[in-house]
Amino acid sequence: MTAVTTPLSGAQVRTRVPLAERTTLRLGGPAARFVSPTTAADLVEAVRELDAAGEPVLLLGGGSNLVIADAGFAGTAVRVGTLGRRLDPLGDGLVQLTVEAGEEWDSVVAEAVAQGLGGLECLSGIPGLVGATPVQNVGAYGVEVSQVLTSVDLLDRRTGRVHQRPADSLGLAYRTSVLKGTDHAVVLRARFALTSGGQSAPIRYAELARVLGVAQGERVPAEAARKAVLELRRGKGMVLDEADHDTWSAGSFFTNPLLDDSTLAGVLIRVAERLGRHVDVPAYPAGPGHHKLSAAWLIERAGFARGHRGPGGRVALSGKHTLALTNRGGASTVDLLDLAREVRDGVRAAFGVELHPEPVLVGCDLT
Repeated sequence: MTAVTTPLSGAQVRTRVPLAERTTLRLGGPAARFVSPTTAADLVEAVRELDAAGEPVLLLGGGSNLVIADAGFAGTAVRVGTLGRRLDPLGDGLVQLTVEAGEEWDSVVAEAVAQGLGGLECLSGIPGLVGATPVQNVGAYGVEVSQVLTSVDLLDRRTGRVHQRPADSLGLAYRTSVLKGTDHAVVLRARFALTSGGQSAPIRYAELARVLGVAQGERVPAEAARKAVLELRRGKGMVLDEADHDTWSAGSFFTNPLLDDSTLAGVLIRVAERLGRHVDVPAYPAGPGHHKLSAAWLIERAGFARGHRGPGGRVALSGKHTLALTNRGGASTVDLLDLAREVRDGVRAAFGVELHPEPVLVGCDLT
């Protein structure tokens, strides 16, 4: 790694920086150049300068949703290092929380809970930075960011302008938004409407309600909900732990498939043929004429058990959760993608369902 003496909008540029150590999978080759602006103004100017020069840009947050090719990235990786939080009363028991994109997400959730604010507690333990949450419409345990997000400030890379966009203009849907899959915009900060009084949002997720000993729809102290969510996530290897290879992952590798009812009917026939007519398929309403299936359930019924090893044993499904593909040490991105293809193809062959990756693939794909 070599330091470059010429700064880029006030931030030191380095070359050949390993990206594996900046992702939760601990995979991926080096970035040709690397810079980490610490203010929104420097971040904007750095991206503008790189775009004007025609330089490929990889925006890096916490690296929890990235699969980077073994060859690395041939342009400049811009690590978002901006910090700052602010609370403003909105009235009627609501508080607006404004957070810079580079803040660590779970730290923000923890502070909100400590401040007696409700709405984020079910999103506890999710790795990554705040700027990524609206892009992915992060969700867990019955809550999605879309339920509390009010607006974001964006740098439009096509025009170079910074502007605010309301949440309802972002096309927020299951694990997606108009920001996902495009490099047209950079999230600079996000605003959330939270409730004061220390109570959680209504507990919608059955497993969480069971752990808390309440009926679905009830509220509990936000602190109790956060504690229960963290315990559930740890049990599934979804809270980062350096010593636990089950957490050396990008979280859930595949999204839960969303099917129209006619497609679902064909899947149910294949399930009955493979597993018997007595098997209940977990299918959840997801809007008119659509249902969401459990990717983990499909993976397991297609014959992939927890801990299933990929080529060479260097990658495996988590021993706690079949949705997580994990680096067991000494793995490559090629190893990981080979395992992902094996699982995807096995589910397709068994049930006719196509699984799609949730992480962003940089310089690589599943084709």
